[in-house]
Amino acid sequence: MSTRTAAPARGRTRTRERLRPLFAVTTILIFWALIAIGAAGFWPVYRDLSFVVAAGGAVLVGTLLAVVAAVFRWRAWALMLAAFLAFLATGVPLAVPSQAARGVVPTVEGLTSLVSGVALGWRQLLTITLPVGDYQALLVPAFASILVATVVGLSVGLRARHGELGAIPPAVVLVLGIAFGPERAAFGGALAGGALAITLIWCVWRRAARRREAVRRLLGSSAAASERSLGTRSLAAALAILLLAGAGSGVAAVQLAPGVPRAVLRTAVVQPVDPRDYASPLAAFRGYLKDGADEDTMLRVSGLGEGQRIRIATLDAYDGVVYRSGTGNADGGSGSFVRVPTSLDRSGDQGQPISVSIQVADYRGVWLPTVGDLTSVDFSGSDAEALRGRFYYDRVSGTGAVLGGVGAGDSYRVDAIEPSTPTAVQLAAATPGSARVPAAKSVPDAVGTRVEEYTAGQSTPGRQLQAVLDGLRRDGYISHGIEPTEPPSRSGHSAERISDLLTSPLMIGDAEQYAVAASLMARQIGFPTRVVVGFVPSDEHPGVILGSDISAWIEVNTAEYGWVSLDPVPEVRPIPEAPPQDPTQISRPQTPVEPPPDEPDPRTTQKTPDTTQQPDAPDDAWLQVILAVLRIAGPIALLLGLLASPFLVVVAAKARRRRLRRRARRPLDRISGAWDEFRDAAIDRGFADIPAATRTEFAESVGLAQSRTLAAVADRAVFSSDVVEPAEAERMWRALRELDNSLDRGLTRWQRIRARISLRSLGGYSVRRLLRGRRTRR
Repeated sequence: MSTRTAAPARGRTRTRERLRPLFAVTTILIFWALIAIGAAGFWPVYRDLSFVVAAGGAVLVGTLLAVVAAVFRWRAWALMLAAFLAFLATGVPLAVPSQAARGVVPTVEGLTSLVSGVALGWRQLLTITLPVGDYQALLVPAFASILVATVVGLSVGLRARHGELGAIPPAVVLVLGIAFGPERAAFGGALAGGALAITLIWCVWRRAARRREAVRRLLGSSAAASERSLGTRSLAAALAILLLAGAGSGVAAVQLAPGVPRAVLRTAVVQPVDPRDYASPLAAFRGYLKDGADEDTMLRVSGLGEGQRIRIATLDAYDGVVYRSGTGNADGGSGSFVRVPTSLDRSGDQGQPISVSIQVADYRGVWLPTVGDLTSVDFSGSDAEALRGRFYYDRVSGTGAVLGGVGAGDSYRVDAIEPSTPTAVQLAAATPGSARVPAAKSVPDAVGTRVEEYTAGQSTPGRQLQAVLDGLRRDGYISHGIEPTEPPSRSGHSAERISDLLTSPLMIGDAEQYAVAASLMARQIGFPTRVVVGFVPSDEHPGVILGSDISAWIEVNTAEYGWVSLDPVPEVRPIPEAPPQDPTQISRPQTPVEPPPDEPDPRTTQKTPDTTQQPDAPDDAWLQVILAVLRIAGPIALLLGLLASPFLVVVAAKARRRRLRRRARRPLDRISGAWDEFRDAAIDRGFADIPAATRTEFAESVGLAQSRTLAAVADRAVFSSDVVEPAEAERMWRALRELDNSLDRGLTRWQRIRARISLRSLGGYSVRRLLRGRRTRR
């Protein structure tokens, strides 16, 4: 007894030992190296000094809490409460600095954003363009995860016997950073390698420390000077190994090439803006030109250079009916709309930086007019914050969208890069690029016919592209078909409308049809193309965009210059009279007209009406009622069946088990099976399953006279040398039915049902026996 009581006393003594400074410092340094690597996984997400401040603050606060809790031996709940209070006190100035009074004092608004950011910030990180900087409350997920990892991991490292398990929380932080990061690898392999190396170092160091402690306790003596010397050597060794691991990680970071695509969460998340949910702006092209809309002021702009255009949307998916933006699958070149928190990195783009201010007047729609290749957008006015939160951008297609749309009075400034346009000579030498666009569907045959006609004699793709554009501008005429004086021109850009445009004697349409036709024809040559809908400002009213300025053009992807904007729309000029469809009429000889055959008089060929009464159609009212009931009750019954299926499986398994026991080949097995069935039935009704109990002992625990008799009969059959007769086995099963009734007496209906579906007796019965019907003698 003395031995059993002494051990806990020693355990209690160990838990109250003070925290040795050198051990604590070494543990903290190793953990800081691990949490720094883990936090570095979030760097591609933020790439801002504010993240460094938030992460550093979280590590310092967490370290302080873990050390204080280790010194004063706080319980886990007290430590978690202190961590939560510290999160509220420091979270706003560190993770939501824009909502802290004087940059330090938390505000009610800041606390609300802080708490909501823990739950909502993770989802928002997946639907926003990276990096996010300190946008809104998106620093909260990283701050909270680093703080929790520091408190938990360092507490384990300082207080647990196997303190190396404290490396798990930093590893979780690293995984989170990579999972919520960009699709292109940013030294993820180097970070993982460094974390693994330091974790191994921590494991070796802690194991050696446990071994030294065990030896010291066994020897019962250890000089204080020797301990200090050993601790100093351990700290120096740990620092040296950390430096070596850091150098190794640096070499690995240089050797690992960044930019390798990887599967992360944002590649699988469903984006909040699906362009397929909105009507194509090209389908509303004529709406800008009729009912007086052509004179309405759509936008007011300033800072727009000469020849620069305003983009409404880029369309790259043609289905034979309409051209739209995006396809929603991985094969498309666009359709991925994400939020833009601060700015887009355009450091590698060639072109002229521009800044254009835009104020919305009569323009309406979810598509936000922009210019060039967007770098940043800055909304102003009373709704600036709301518009900024609802703005999404597809970088590949250059299309912006505002959920809920924009309206009169909304204003914003667009900073962008206006790409340079190649000259005609350069374009003639261009070759098709490798951009991915969805394959066009239902392309009319007239497209290929016109391409062959226009490109005859041209050998290079660039010259063929120029020939197609020149042919459309030469042969095409502009008519919107709205005014009575204009020649008819149907709206739309379906395959049938494009075929009509290209096969008519006079090619009549407007920018809607010519842009689609040019896009499809350029694809026939091999160039990836897309259609852009936007405004072309007029010199007649500078700074003002009218509805009549609506237009459409194409963008062609080349291997040399990327996406190049080209305008296939013909100049407005008088439209000649259409040539006659068939100018020469050929006279055909007349043939004698045969007289019509004599038709009998219907009055003399009437049939005698059938007077046989047809039976009435069966009344199907009851059938309709039954079908209606089945339509309603069917799904309900199916749902109830699914809910009850687990219980039905249990009942079926028990019935199968009973049947196998009852129909065993030998009478002895049937008697033994009857006893097993009784024992299982008693266990299902709540009687204890006594381990290693004999049949008699179990029967005594049940307390029924019939159970003791059943046990005696089973024992005699099993252990006696007499041959068991089949009739005796049958009597055993009849007695079992009476025992089942005795067991059910005194039970409520619910208790009896619960016994039927209880799993207690099925735990030791092999599933193989139920499926194959085999039993082994017990």
